[in-house]
Amino acid sequence: SDEVLHDHFPDHPIFPGALLLEAMAQLAGFLLESGRADAPERAILAQVEKAKFHAPAGPGDQILLKVTLAQRLEAAAQVEAEAHVGERCIGRARLTFMLRRVASARVTEQRAMLYRIWTRELEPGRGEQGEGGLA
Repeated sequence: SDEVLHDHFPDHPIFPGALLLEAMAQLAGFLLESGRADAPERAILAQVEKAKFHAPAGPGDQILLKVTLAQRLEAAAQVEAEAHVGERCIGRARLTFMLRRVASARVTEQRAMLYRIWTRELEPGRGEQGEGGLA
């Protein structure tokens, strides 16, 4: 029922690939920064590689995102991200982030607020950490 599905494409609604990539990048950035909401170091998307879309997601589909840390250096990190609908992988990409200090009280406050919103329904010990994803 989301409007974005009806606009892309009329009479054949699918979830836009750009928004799927954005969702994967948001989850990856959150996981790279998790536990560091008060730290000034932030994950900034620097590169998208090998992005492939295998099948569309449409109305009624639930998209499950999976992010796995591939490599972490002092100032950068690379993740493998996948999007699934049921057992079917509908998209994947390799994302590279720069880890930069952002000395801004507004950014720190905004990120802490987002993290509280994104995790408010998780109880301690309830989320599965597995391979870097939250269930």
